[in-house]
Amino acid sequence: MTPRLSMQSAYETFLNAACARLGYSASMKSLLSLAALEIKVEIPIVRDNGELAIFSGYRVQHQGARGPCKGGLRYHPNVDMEEVRELASLMTMKTALVNIPLGGGKGGIDCDPHKLSVRELETLTRKFIKRIHREIGPNSDIMAPDVGTDARVMGWIHSEYSAIYGHSPAAVTGKPLALGGSVGREKATGHGIGIAIREYATRYGKPLKGATVAIEGFGNVGLHAAQALCELGMKIIAVSDSRSAVYREDGVDLDALIKRKKERGLLCEANDLDALKPAQLLELDCDYLLPAALGNVITAENAPRVAARIIVEGANGPVTSDADRTLKERGVVIVPDILANAGGVIVSYFEWVQNLQREVWPPEKVDSELARILGKAAHDVFDHADATGLDLRSAAFDIAVSRVKEALDATGF
Repeated sequence: MTPRLSMQSAYETFLNAACARLGYSASMKSLLSLAALEIKVEIPIVRDNGELAIFSGYRVQHQGARGPCKGGLRYHPNVDMEEVRELASLMTMKTALVNIPLGGGKGGIDCDPHKLSVRELETLTRKFIKRIHREIGPNSDIMAPDVGTDARVMGWIHSEYSAIYGHSPAAVTGKPLALGGSVGREKATGHGIGIAIREYATRYGKPLKGATVAIEGFGNVGLHAAQALCELGMKIIAVSDSRSAVYREDGVDLDALIKRKKERGLLCEANDLDALKPAQLLELDCDYLLPAALGNVITAENAPRVAARIIVEGANGPVTSDADRTLKERGVVIVPDILANAGGVIVSYFEWVQNLQREVWPPEKVDSELARILGKAAHDVFDHADATGLDLRSAAFDIAVSRVKEALDATGF
């Protein structure tokens, strides 16, 4: 069996390199690596067939010097402490890079949500919150949707937490609008990817109209990113999900593809599209490759065959450290995850602020503030990269790491 790739090793590689460039001590590097709190709980539920099933739930609070921890909750069979720890670390760097007053956290349950009924999912979610409620909340750790979870799941978390502490909408983001969710949250990550690509193309003189894009992953992030890129005049030539992939040289009909996915659950089965194996999409000749599903999909094994000129990381940690090095040597530009997909946490921050202040922002304010904050972060990265000759990921990590260190120093540690 092929050993599972570690996202933590990738984070450590990028962090260590940033600390070396910035001249930080080994002690500071250890502090930036260390998670403040790691929780694992066992969650027994009775299935609809009467059988007992036991799942493991995880929550990691990586670093809260800059504010309450913030990060998603994912439901996926491969969730474990190592993955959650890595994702929490990346969230610390993401919130620091876009300069919002939050730290980094992440959580998950090792379940397949597609194989659980709605009742089973709700029971699992509520039991998880009952076990960890003392460690989460609006001033300590704020959850949000991630892979396998959505607004409905966040609504259950809001309900369970509020049953213990009273009405607490700011304890979780990504909720339904009726429970204090923010307009624009569902599309935020994908919309933010569009902003990041637009800012990159403007800065470096890359034409967007007609530029070809392959998107790996057609969930919430990939779908909304595809819509945002089409609005920029870009041409989506290939899309994949976990089970199927389609390709059309002249560009896919995105509206038809969305309809087919909703009706049939598959992207293929269309006469005007060529079927691909999902892994083949990563090696297509295109201007932009957007991995927008799970981590570690571009590895040392397939990186030499990646033909895209620019990779925009819609998922968290889709490129391993070995692959990152190979791609850089080949001249492939990587717009890193802590910048490219930060739209989701930015609008989650907006939701948290609205809940705390008992306000409701109009869509125009959400969109304009997202563009302002993400645009500023993008240009901070571009400016540092241009001034130092670094690649974009290294520049992004330099900025994020220095901001976290500044906060740690200010605490008087």
